Amino acid sequence: MREHLVFLETSSAAVKLAAWIFLFLGIAGGFLIIIGRMPGKTIQDAAINIAMSVFLFFFLYLIAKIADLLVKIINEIKKE
Repeated sequence: MREHLVFLETSSAAVKLAAWIFLFLGIAGGFLIIIGRMPGKTIQDAAINIAMSVFLFFFLYLIAKIADLLVKIINEIKKE
């Protein structure tokens, strides 16, 4: 398991970065829909876009936190 620590730490950081990017782009897209910059889209589309981006953010962030927890567990086992 020790050889996978670098991969877990790196993938955790990458997934957290992706989560923040998805959240930012989703909120920005929803805001653009709300102010009318995207023709043919309704307020419901904006709400769905924002809700899905928030859900995806929390889902990806949870996966990254689980990877962080695995790293901590492996480090604790390694101490013994």
